[in-house]
Amino acid sequence: MANDYEKRLLRVIDHIHDNPAGDLSLDNLADVAALSRFHWHRVYRAMMGETAAQTVKRLRMHRASCLLVRTDRTLPEIAAAVGYPNPSSFSRAFADIYGFSPTGFRERGELRLLARSPKPGVTLMYPVTIRSEPERRLAAIAHRGAYFEISRAFEKLFAALSARNQVDRTGHMVGVFHDDPSLKPVEDLQSHAAVEISAEVPIDEPLEAITLPAARHAVLRFTGPYAGLPAAYDQLFADWLPDRARNRRIRLRSRSI
Repeated sequence: MANDYEKRLLRVIDHIHDNPAGDLSLDNLADVAALSRFHWHRVYRAMMGETAAQTVKRLRMHRASCLLVRTDRTLPEIAAAVGYPNPSSFSRAFADIYGFSPTGFRERGELRLLARSPKPGVTLMYPVTIRSEPERRLAAIAHRGAYFEISRAFEKLFAALSARNQVDRTGHMVGVFHDDPSLKPVEDLQSHAAVEISAEVPIDEPLEAITLPAARHAVLRFTGPYAGLPAAYDQLFADWLPDRARNRRIRLRSRSI
């Protein structure tokens, strides 16, 4: 079950995600955690491996990157939405994280354009391979809503694992997405932020145990910022999968002739 520090960490993470433009100073976050400023700073850094200020900056810039790619909001609007009334200070903070100015990041077409082949035989932007994968035991936290906001669940997952001293017994991070976003309203999309975990490690609330069965998988390798994932998803599900199914039907038809 969740211990006292774990509950405080999860409460603070929810507060940061719910109030990206609010007062996320160390003093205010210590109040949310119901600990003294000094004690909270020391506990947070020990458990999360970074200061609360570093977490706030990272999560604000992540949200900004998604807004830049997924919306047409102006830079001042996005800056204000993530707690930077001054667009110049926002641009400096963003470039410090991503190595691009907000405008340069937005103009990177591969982050938001569908990576589609205009005609048969054209190489796809991201390689897809078929390989057999073993069964995986996962510790997970559920997320409901827009898939690009699953970062909240991942933050809570690792906060819980850190509070239990279990991070060093985990493997790869895994996102489990249960619904087709083209068929369900965004607010009803269900997913899990998960991590591989050793069989001997107990999985208690608020974590859930999920087993991914051994099977053959289509694997698309994407390298780049999280905001570019939608284009990779579109290529896999809108281009590669239908094309593979169409080719399979053609091969089966040829065999039957």
